[in-house]
Amino acid sequence: MPRRVTLFVTCLADQVMTETAWAAAELLEQLGCEVHVPLEQTCCGQPAFNTGYRTEAREVARHWLRVFKDAETIVSPSGSCTSMVKVFFKELFPPESEEFKELARLTARTFELTQFIVRELRRPDVGARYPGKIAYHASCHLLRELGERETPRKLLEHVKGATLVPLPGSEETCCGFGGTFSVKMADLSKAMLDEKLKAVEAGGADCVIACDAGCLLHIGGGLTRRGSHAKAFHIAELLTGRVPHPNAEAGH
Repeated sequence: MPRRVTLFVTCLADQVMTETAWAAAELLEQLGCEVHVPLEQTCCGQPAFNTGYRTEAREVARHWLRVFKDAETIVSPSGSCTSMVKVFFKELFPPESEEFKELARLTARTFELTQFIVRELRRPDVGARYPGKIAYHASCHLLRELGERETPRKLLEHVKGATLVPLPGSEETCCGFGGTFSVKMADLSKAMLDEKLKAVEAGGADCVIACDAGCLLHIGGGLTRRGSHAKAFHIAELLTGRVPHPNAEAGH
């Protein structure tokens, strides 16, 4: 029987980067999963949590627990939102509470997309192809909070025809987004982004790939404003063939 997966779409994918959500669902289906998308899902509460609104974040977390309570496996195309659920939700509930107990049960079956594919399905090669140069941006929450540095790279290394080019400082420097950080500390955020963009362009990448919509919006917007030929895409888009090939517009 196919593995039943409940997709936690996330706010940014739902409202701004719908192609990421569709790509994630398609990818999971291609790998033999039965994908369920609860229409009642909303946010993980991270914006409120990071801004200090713990009461409001707690209510959002309670809603998340209600929506996903019957899920066999929960998968999200976002290291940031997955880390909010698996790492920070526990700060919102007392250890003796029913919510905390429910949280422990659900987080054990919650995975970021690349982790699920490589570690649970054991499918590092999904048959993807891309005849160009790829740079991988290690998103902060996936790398630091979830401690994951291997699964996205394993998937990218198996993309036929692709060359994975180095991105200097990829694990040391943030892209500068940080949610509300990019609004509250705009000048500092821009300076961090500029360094990331220089690194992308220095490697000659055709596209920069990441596992978080926030990073991709920030980096992608910066590349567009600079007039760079490099574009930013979610890894699910690359693995489902949604990333245009280099020089596609020229008819090659």
